[in-house]
Amino acid sequence: MNDAVKVMLNRYNCSSVNDYENALKEIIQEIALLGLWRSKFFEKAAFYGGSALRILYGLNRFSEDLDFSLLSSNENFSLEVYSTAVEHELKSFGFSVTVETKAKRIETNIDSAFIKADTLKNMLHIEIPLSLTKKIQSGKLMKVKLEVDKDPPGDFNTEAKYLFQPIPFSVNTFTLSNLFAGKMHAVLCRAWGNRVKGRDWYDLVWYAGQDIALNIKHLENRMKQTGHIKDNDSLTESDLKQKLRERIKNTDWNSAKKDVENLIKDKSSLELWSNEFFNTICDRFKAV
Repeated sequence: MNDAVKVMLNRYNCSSVNDYENALKEIIQEIALLGLWRSKFFEKAAFYGGSALRILYGLNRFSEDLDFSLLSSNENFSLEVYSTAVEHELKSFGFSVTVETKAKRIETNIDSAFIKADTLKNMLHIEIPLSLTKKIQSGKLMKVKLEVDKDPPGDFNTEAKYLFQPIPFSVNTFTLSNLFAGKMHAVLCRAWGNRVKGRDWYDLVWYAGQDIALNIKHLENRMKQTGHIKDNDSLTESDLKQKLRERIKNTDWNSAKKDVENLIKDKSSLELWSNEFFNTICDRFKAV
């Protein structure tokens, strides 16, 4: 195993296959960010979403995908050259991966790529105990999706954050109030169906605990872009809380818990999840 990867793995107290899978995925994510930095990607784009909150701001749950936004609209942007840089970076640390851009059937404002890694082969690379390798299905594929919004909603701010492994480098990211707005948009507007994204609710609890104010103008722009409010309407804090309470009332908390439990160490915090608990969380939110 590469020495830098060994240092990165030592941050995790892994004892199960799930622990090692979460750690491996996060190490791959961080090395992918390094590849993007080397290729000057962050001169054009910023990191946002749950993985940004986890890797850069200390959220205590694992995240699965890497989400980015261009700093300004560019319909001609392509991830292809950056995907090559990410693949090269990961291979330089000994990982067996491919990075493939996603062919579009329908034209959208999102450009996507996938990091694909044979789980067992890369687990052996990070020297997982042999007793656990027997529990990993042969041929199992680990995927990390990269998505870039080519037409970002306006009124957001970014900042540089620094990572020090596997080498020191910087990542351009949305500030917390804007990350909060993006998360609130996911909570209010994501089409869950029967698969409630409990990770969104988990993150909402984290924001409440950090006492972070939400950039309501950025949320308003996001909701207008996705058609959840009209172009000539404005969004107030009172409107936001009303919409959130309605979403709380219609959420299946058992389904929400199942979505997030494999991404966290301490599942006891999920015992509080209920309409009453999240209505209390709603009361705590502030908008700026």
